[in-house]
Amino acid sequence: MLDGFYFYGRDGVKTEGTCTYNADTSDATATASEILSGSSAYVNGNKINGSMVNNGAVTGTITTKAQQYTIPVGYHDGSGKVSISSTEQAKIIASNIKSGVTILGVVGDYSGEAVAVEANKNATPATTSQVITPSTGYDYLAQVTVQAIPYTETPNTYGTTVTIA
Repeated sequence: MLDGFYFYGRDGVKTEGTCTYNADTSDATATASEILSGSSAYVNGNKINGSMVNNGAVTGTITTKAQQYTIPVGYHDGSGKVSISSTEQAKIIASNIKSGVTILGVVGDYSGEAVAVEANKNATPATTSQVITPSTGYDYLAQVTVQAIPYTETPNTYGTTVTIA
């Protein structure tokens, strides 16, 4: 019988109840980590003080394809969000995605750009190293031709004279 209430026994004697709880908690299984910090509950007749962290609104961002967001242990109020970072979202546009491919709901329309090929470029030999690059307006060179070194051979009494012009 609950504390503060009275009952009459078989012998007719009025008796005051002494029970301080009104529920059978013998089958309860909660642990301190499952009860919010600052709160308490009764388990098996024992008062348990909670130790679960209150994380409130948890937010996070994902910046790479393979990145995962780990949800922290504890209580969440349901208003948090995890999203793709705004920098990465800005890259997910139709012109950056191959035509016919859909990424995160964005249908690609990129079909490739024509490249400008400089078919042939001539280079004159030099006494120092040279870097041969495409002319302005071209993306790459198909072929580079290095001109022959101009020289002449003239026979003389001792052999051959070579003249490099």
